[in-house]
Amino acid sequence: MTADAYRQFLALKRRDDPATGLTDLPSLPGTLFPHQHDIVRWALRRGRAAVFAGTGLGKSWIELAWAQATHRATGGDVLILAPLAVAEQIADEEAPKLGIPVTRADDAWAVGRGLTVTNYEKLRHVDTRRFIGVVLDESSILKAFDGKTRNALVKAFADTPFRLCATATPAPNDFMELGNHAEFLGVMSRTGMQAVYFAHDGGSTRDWRLKGHAEADFWRWMCSWAVLLRRPSDLGYPDDGYVLPPLNQVEHAVPVDGPRARTLSERLRARRESIADRVAQAVEITPPGRPFVWWCNLNAESEALAAAIPGAVEVRGSDKPRDKTEKLRAFKDGRLRVLVTKPSICGFGLNWQHCADTGFVGLNDSFEQVYQAIRRFWRFGQHKPVTAHFIAASTEGAVLDNLRRKEADADRMAEAMVANMTDLSSARVHDAARETDPYAPVAPMSLPFWLRSEDT
Repeated sequence: MTADAYRQFLALKRRDDPATGLTDLPSLPGTLFPHQHDIVRWALRRGRAAVFAGTGLGKSWIELAWAQATHRATGGDVLILAPLAVAEQIADEEAPKLGIPVTRADDAWAVGRGLTVTNYEKLRHVDTRRFIGVVLDESSILKAFDGKTRNALVKAFADTPFRLCATATPAPNDFMELGNHAEFLGVMSRTGMQAVYFAHDGGSTRDWRLKGHAEADFWRWMCSWAVLLRRPSDLGYPDDGYVLPPLNQVEHAVPVDGPRARTLSERLRARRESIADRVAQAVEITPPGRPFVWWCNLNAESEALAAAIPGAVEVRGSDKPRDKTEKLRAFKDGRLRVLVTKPSICGFGLNWQHCADTGFVGLNDSFEQVYQAIRRFWRFGQHKPVTAHFIAASTEGAVLDNLRRKEADADRMAEAMVANMTDLSSARVHDAARETDPYAPVAPMSLPFWLRSEDT
């Protein structure tokens, strides 16, 4: 098939997702920044939309304003789902700043009228049919869920008229994360997206490559239901107040006797055998008198650090939800100075701009976990230079080199996504005009025989 023929095929196959949202928009909180205000208007007219915005750009405010406007316009209830500690942050900190009343449902029976905020773990106890709208905060966790849980989310809200997903910019080279969002929003199935826009390379299910001559159509399709920005100027707004302070990344190679790891199993063994040396280095680095968060990878690292640093408190996945929430509240309020935890537990959604020092005493190869963990501190609203320490044993192999390579890949993909989406997204968000489906049938509809009457 020639390139021209394939473009014609795509033109017939592609459907920009039509807007199904509000035509008459209620007033929005006056405290919203211009980019937040226009994104909310665009998402309300869309009805089902995704907002991929960098950390600190106000996704919580966008979610709350969107949910309140949906409730006011329809009279229906809206559910906001978030990670455990983030649900409390939205209800107790962000909503009052906008003057938006919400109910925080720690138990299923606490679901209220209007806006309800709860954590993802409570979803199985909630009757989702009662809600006219739903918000997924930190929606990138769709890809972290196992297939059963992800499918349950898609199924639970398949008939919900208003749906909003909000998360930071997608993970590097992980187009399937975009497919998860498209499927949840009812735009297109993930397999449908793969068939239309991607080619499959190799045997791995992750080896999908964007077809070269489908690239422009893919980004146009993306812009019909999603907006992406790393800073306000990506959509043509001023960056006043959105300039980040310096980020200092300091590496500490702890000398340990033994050969350099080459395989994953050797790397894991090297980490386990070097725990005492790495923890000793971390204790020496921890500054006195300032808040600090240590990120770990193994339980043994976390336990040893919490025991070695006076006053340090460990947050574990096995903690009861109320205990976990209280520890995180104490750290943010300044009653707790040193926190020890894992990126998988506390690496998403929390605002810790009061702290400018952090470190990783245990690393794996997940760049996204490192990215998210650092951005609890290095985010818009942070006024101090942020320092992130990386401690690795000399026997662990190329862990830090792999993270640097993945960071470079992430920057390139983010640049490419913004470059491809900026003009279209900016025009649609600024205009916020109601779009119509350009579908134009070219063949008459034929009814099956069992639907025809004898008179036809």
